[in-house]
Amino acid sequence: MAEKSIPDNILPYLQDLTPSVLATSRDNKPYTTFITWLIAKDKNTIRFALSKDSYSTENLKENPYASVEVFGEGFALSISGETKLIVDEIGELPFPVSVFEMKVEKVVDNLFPGASVTDKIPFEHTGDTVQAKEFDRIVLEELKK
Repeated sequence: MAEKSIPDNILPYLQDLTPSVLATSRDNKPYTTFITWLIAKDKNTIRFALSKDSYSTENLKENPYASVEVFGEGFALSISGETKLIVDEIGELPFPVSVFEMKVEKVVDNLFPGASVTDKIPFEHTGDTVQAKEFDRIVLEELKK
């Protein structure tokens, strides 16, 4: 059964950067992308950051409706709603990143009976991990504003 907000028991899992799958569309053609810069601002609001020049950003400018699939221990939720661009470019980063906000309109539990996700999607930075963690810190601060 669909909900109209993020369940209270899931909200704490979405307070830190959350690896997720974002679905956008253009011309009735779906497009998905893996993102890590996502948090729940509150039970009715999702914020996420994307490369300013990405295909997903272009799609959201043409069609503001999107869905994001979030996974964690005991849940796989599809959260959908209308997005809006709230920060065109995060100034502290050396590359262009935009911030979007989604007004949550629908939340669907996608786990089927007898299935469970056992943990958060494993994700780690490779390469310059110090710099990547600093970028994550900057983006997380922006998302929480």
